[in-house]
Amino acid sequence: MEVCPDCGMLLQYELPHMDRPARFFCPACPFVCNLENRLKMKKRQPLVKKQMDPVISTEDMDNASTAEVPCPACGYREAAYYQVQIRSADEPMTTFYKCKNKMCGNNWRED
Repeated sequence: MEVCPDCGMLLQYELPHMDRPARFFCPACPFVCNLENRLKMKKRQPLVKKQMDPVISTEDMDNASTAEVPCPACGYREAAYYQVQIRSADEPMTTFYKCKNKMCGNNWRED
């Protein structure tokens, strides 16, 4: 996205036509910037992945309430649950479950 250095308007792109090269032009003033066939990278910026904190930590799930809900993975009848409002206020809360079976430990959610 480029802006006009004279008036600050957003420049529009125009395809090449006949002997005229492709160009950016300003719809508000007479500024025109012809484009070369070869583009040059102005600045190379490496992408850095941000560290994300979990919404619900394992400590939260260990201290959570329990309910008699069957685990979809192992069928164990007890699970810890935690409810969070992750969508708009008029939508129901999302319930996160963790199987209490020490061999399973499956996590799932119910919207």
